[in-house]
Amino acid sequence: MPDIMDLHYGIMAKAIREGRVVPFFGAGANLCGRPPDTPWQPGQYLPSGSELSAHLAKSFGYPAGDPMDLVRVSQYAAVMAGSGPLYEELRKLFDKDYRPTPLHQFFAGLPALLRDRAAGPAPFQLIVTTNYDDLLERSFQLAGEPYDLVSYIAEGEGRGKFLHCRTGQGAVVIEKPNEYRGLPTDQGIVILKIHGAVDRDNPDRDSFVITEDHYIDYLTHTDISNLVPVTLAAKLKRSHFLFLGYGLRDWNLRVILHRIWGEQKLTYKSWAIQLNPSPLDLEYWRKRDVDILDIRLDDYVSALTERMQGLARAGGSP
Repeated sequence: MPDIMDLHYGIMAKAIREGRVVPFFGAGANLCGRPPDTPWQPGQYLPSGSELSAHLAKSFGYPAGDPMDLVRVSQYAAVMAGSGPLYEELRKLFDKDYRPTPLHQFFAGLPALLRDRAAGPAPFQLIVTTNYDDLLERSFQLAGEPYDLVSYIAEGEGRGKFLHCRTGQGAVVIEKPNEYRGLPTDQGIVILKIHGAVDRDNPDRDSFVITEDHYIDYLTHTDISNLVPVTLAAKLKRSHFLFLGYGLRDWNLRVILHRIWGEQKLTYKSWAIQLNPSPLDLEYWRKRDVDILDIRLDDYVSALTERMQGLARAGGSP
């Protein structure tokens, strides 16, 4: 009888080949490839959500003994020092050339692998992330793959809208998402950063959904499909989802699910990679019709990489 994980990798490989998987990158995705028990080092490893929270708490004198929740700590920093100093501190952390993880390298290498196998264009790929760093972008740049970047504007001019940037071209605020046709639909790569991003070239375009006020403002828009370009909204509704580096302790995950799907279940089979899930995790994901795969992210990426490379060599089915 086939192993359940082997069956999953076969299903996933087929869906990836057909361009029907949308990965969601959470803060835990950046821990892939980081040696166990290795402390976070700015400039070498990106922080997890808890590490970022602890750093901001120390930087802004957050009261000892209060809950070390990233959203709450960030709200404290913004209230006590202002959003300017908070943004400056975040920029210091993320304005560095971090090394791509095996997870980032896997997705950056997919277009070339799929092109070689099919002897033609790779299918359209949408990747969604709540991370602020530019590790995804740099991974595709290092692989020589052009991409479109669509990121949320949390403050200032254009607040509550998305900004579209293409490699080597200018930036456009998406004023009318339901009419916007400036993105690829059949091939190419789009990185959708739904909680904003650091802009390494222009600090004035830094954008971070990170404080309680940001999330409250974010939640006032009940459906993200009314904000993102119509082509991406359609892709989100007709794809499998692969959640990487999320846990239910991440408030931003619950906000994402609420913003995109409301109370409905997902209509395409989806998966969450989560080691040692709690009963609460299992029940929450079950209600969304999302299967939890109890496996280390490093091991999952390694096995999926091997399966996809094997397909490319054999030119056969999963």
